Amino acid sequence: MNKRDAVLTVLDYSKPQEYIPAGFFLHFGGAYQTGAAAVDKHLEYFRATGMDFVKIQFELKYPRFDWIRRPEDWERMPSFGGELFGPQLEVVERLVKAAKAEAVVFLTLYSPFMFACHLVDAQMVTAHMAENPGAVNKGMQIITDSMMGFVQDCIRVGIDGFYHSTQGYESERFQDKSLFLECIKPYDLQIMSEVNRQCPFNVLHVCDYHGGYDDLDPLLDYPGHVVNCNPHVGGRELSGVEISQLFGRPFMGGMDRKGVLATGGEEEIRAEARAVLSDAPDRFILAADCTVPGDTPWSNLSAAIDEAHRWKR
Repeated sequence: MNKRDAVLTVLDYSKPQEYIPAGFFLHFGGAYQTGAAAVDKHLEYFRATGMDFVKIQFELKYPRFDWIRRPEDWERMPSFGGELFGPQLEVVERLVKAAKAEAVVFLTLYSPFMFACHLVDAQMVTAHMAENPGAVNKGMQIITDSMMGFVQDCIRVGIDGFYHSTQGYESERFQDKSLFLECIKPYDLQIMSEVNRQCPFNVLHVCDYHGGYDDLDPLLDYPGHVVNCNPHVGGRELSGVEISQLFGRPFMGGMDRKGVLATGGEEEIRAEARAVLSDAPDRFILAADCTVPGDTPWSNLSAAIDEAHRWKR
C-alpha cells in the first residue's frame, strides 16, 4: 500500500486495520503561508516526518470589521470570494497536483463561527448572538455561503476532504447553550454535510483552543469520516476507544500536543506513542489533539510516526 491507500483503508470496515497511519501538523510561519513557499514547505515537512497524509494549513488573514457594533450590523455582512480565498486555493491546487497520487490531501477549514470571531472580537460575537440571534444569523448565513463557494472550488481542483474545526459549545462560551444550537450548529452542518457528500476523507475536529467541554452530546451527529478531539471532557479523560464509540467512527489523536511530543526526548516520545497504540481503538490514526506548537522539532514527530508504522496488531 502507498500512503494514500493506507489512510483510506482506515475507512474500509470490511477488513481489519493492520497498518496504523500517523501524522501531525503545525504552522510554518509567515514566510511559508502563500505561494510556492507554502507548497514547498508542506511537501518538505510531509517527506521529512514520514507522515501518511498531507494536511494543508489554512493561513488566510481575515479582515477586521470595526463597523460591526450592534447585532443588526451583521445583516450587512459582505460576501467573500476569490479576493480573499484565492491565495489559499492556489496552495490547495498545487499541493493536490504534487501529492494526491501518493497521499490523501485535506485542508483545515475553520467553521463559520470561527470565521466570524476573526472579523470582530469573539466576545462581541457571542454577546450579539445572545442579544439578537436572528440578526446575527443573517450574517452567519452570508459567511457560510461564502465558505461554501471556496469549498466547492477546492473540490473542483481535486482535494480529498477537509479537517473541519468547530468551536462554540465550550463550557465557558455561552450561559445559554441553546444559542449554540440556534446560531452555530446549523451553519457548521451546512458545510460539513456538503463536504461529506462530495469528499472521501473528512475529519471532524472538536477544537478546544478556547476552553474545554462539559459534554460532547450536540456534536455527536456532526458529519465527518474520522473524529479528532481532546480527550478531557467533563472532568474526566476519555480513552480513544470511548471517543470512537461515542462518535461511531475512527478516532484520530491520542497524543497531547503540548506534552512530551513537543518537549520530550526521543525515547520518551516513543514510549508514549507505544502506550497510546496499545490502547487504541480498532480503527485509528495516531495524531495529536490539535496543531502542535510551531517550534516542535520535526524529529520528535517523526519518532512518534515511526512507532505507529512499526506497531504490529
